[in-house]
Parts: sequence; structure tokens; C-alpha cells
Amino acid sequence: MATPFLSSEEYDERAHQLYNEGQYDDAMTVLREGLALYPNSVELHIGVGYARLAREEYAWARRSFEEALVLEPEHEDALAGLGETLLKFGLEDAALRCFRRTIELGYADDLDLMLQSGRALFREASARDRRELFSASLEFFEVAVQQAPDSAEAIACVGYSQHRLGDDDSSIASLRRSLQADDEHAEARIYLANILYDRGDYDAALHHFERTTTEDHWDELGIWRLIELKRAAYKLEEHDPDLKPWEDRLTELGGELDDIDELFIEVDGAVAGEGGEVEVARGQLELFGTLLSSLADEKAEEPATPEVTDLKAHEVLTRDGRQLTGSWEDIVRSLQHVDSDGGRDVSLVVFMSRMAKRTFRETGVRVPSHDVELFVRGSAHAGLLRIVQ
Repeated sequence: MATPFLSSEEYDERAHQLYNEGQYDDAMTVLREGLALYPNSVELHIGVGYARLAREEYAWARRSFEEALVLEPEHEDALAGLGETLLKFGLEDAALRCFRRTIELGYADDLDLMLQSGRALFREASARDRRELFSASLEFFEVAVQQAPDSAEAIACVGYSQHRLGDDDSSIASLRRSLQADDEHAEARIYLANILYDRGDYDAALHHFERTTTEDHWDELGIWRLIELKRAAYKLEEHDPDLKPWEDRLTELGGELDDIDELFIEVDGAVAGEGGEVEVARGQLELFGTLLSSLADEKAEEPATPEVTDLKAHEVLTRDGRQLTGSWEDIVRSLQHVDSDGGRDVSLVVFMSRMAKRTFRETGVRVPSHDVELFVRGSAHAGLLRIVQ
């Protein structure tokens, strides 16, 4: 007896499961098989769109979402998917029309859909530093909170957008509300701790950092700061046993340079030789691929006047006995000034990239090169200098 074909819903369900497991190629195989039998299935076309989007095949993703909308012009998931894809092409107004259309159609109560739209806008706003898109992301996150006032995730997202819009007081209030709704929301707690650190409220920052586990952290910034705060608060020596789990986590996150890291460093060096400059790719970050690094960026751009000088007036000693003081950027510029291998005539970004590659070759330690604070801390971890304070 022949095996009956699966229904389009069953194909969609199988593909969705594979998609959630990150098996995008396998999901595409299932979706194509389903579409061969059910070419007019809106859900299967949408599934292909999201699989293409995950594989960064944006032109093909756009085509799949548009095909779905031809079959069902007001399908909310197709509109949201098309909106995400249009953002990748820089078509911000068209993307916003797609997202806002879902609200007009009555889907404001769909929490996942509102968060999806807000996150897509937030990611692109972060990638392009577009205030207008941060404002738009806040719009959707606030709709989500209106519909689900107890959603810790939605409240935290409001806080993230408020921070990127420069409203730190509201951001802190939102993140605290998020933690009241869900005390285990690690992303909100880490982000709150970083904001408090940048404002000079070190006791509060340490309080929140200490309520996280090593597994909660996917970016080096929060861990370096936690270690610094614990050493200052409890008078711990370098490599104290209490710090070992956090230092081990730094090693896990750092790892070895992969092919992409090597490529960016090579490109930086080659372009610098021609007098050009290239932005170095940022590392893996905790939320939306951008949240924690944005904290470091803004700190560098607008340095705060600290209340506790022993944490902010930094001092390092190099291996040859030089004492360097000042902000993290001041220290890196001082290192660049005394570099004898041609690092004086390039940008700070290119200098850090070159030094990161040199350090990796000499010590096997990966030094972050996208942020001045992490660069200094990574260099200390590699044994190239010692942070006095």
C-alpha cells in the first residue's frame, strides 16, 4: 500500500521544527518538497522566506514573501517577513509600512509578532546607527507591553530602545520593571548592570553582575567589568580562586581566531598600507548582536566623570616598565605612540587589529580589537601589560 503524501500543514510543521533547531538547509529541503505538491500553500512560501532570510539570501527571501502576499495579501507573518527583508535593502519606509500594516489589520495583540518587528528594526538601527529606526523599534515594543504588561521580555526591549535613544533614566526603570516581572531575566540584568557601571553606580552594578552566572554571559565586556568590580570590592588578588570561573568563561568566549577574524585583520593591514581605513567586525554580542558593544561605544564617545576614581582613572604597566594612565582610549593611543612596528601612522582601529594578530601569533591568546577597553583587558590577559587600576 502506497504511503500517503503529507499535508501542507505537516510539511510546514516539520520545516518549522528544523528551522527552530537551526537546520536551515534541511528545512529548505522539506519546504521545497512540500511546495512541489502544494504550490499555492501560503505557509510554505512564508517558511521558505524565513529560511532564506536566516541564510542571508535576501533577494530570494523577498521573492518568497512577495509570492505569499500575492496568494494572501494580508497575511501577517508574510508582511513581517517582508518588512525584515526590506530593511536589509535599506528600504526603511517600505519596511515600516509592512510592519505597521500588521497593526492596522488587528494583530497588535500578537506579542511574538510585535517583538519580531521591534527586534528587526532594532537590529538594523544598531547596524546603521539610525535614531529613526530606534524610535520605530520602541513603538512596537511599547505596543507589545500594552498587550502583555507582565512580559519581562517586552518590558526589557522597551528599556533597550530607550537606552539607545539616550533616555537612561527611563531605560533603567524599564529594566528594573522587567526584573520584577522575571527575576531570572539574565539579559536584562546584565544590560542594567552595564548601564549602572557607565553611570558610576558601581555598588549597584556589582549587585546585578553577582546575580548572574558565567553561562549567562556571551560577551566579554560584562565579565571584565564584573572581575574589576569584585577585585576592588573584596580586595582580591589577580587570578584569585573566586575569579577563576569568570576567567575561564573569558577563555571560552575568546577562543582562537577563526577564518573570518583572520580575514578582517588581513584586510585591515592591507588597506592601512594604502592609507585607508576599515571598520573591524564586532564580536558576538549578547542581544541582537549589538547591545553590549553599544554600551562600550557610547561610553567611549561620552566619558562620564566618575565618583570612584580608583575604577576609572586607569593605570597600566607595560612589560618594558612604561606607566600609562588615563582613559582606556588614552592608554591605547599611548601604546600606539610607542609602537615601533609602523603602528603610529594608522588609525586606532587598524592599530588594535594589527596588535591583536601579532599577539595571537606570539601567545595564542585572542585579544578583542573592536573596543578600547576590551583591547587593554585582553592585552593584560595575554601578559603584554598589567592593569594597576
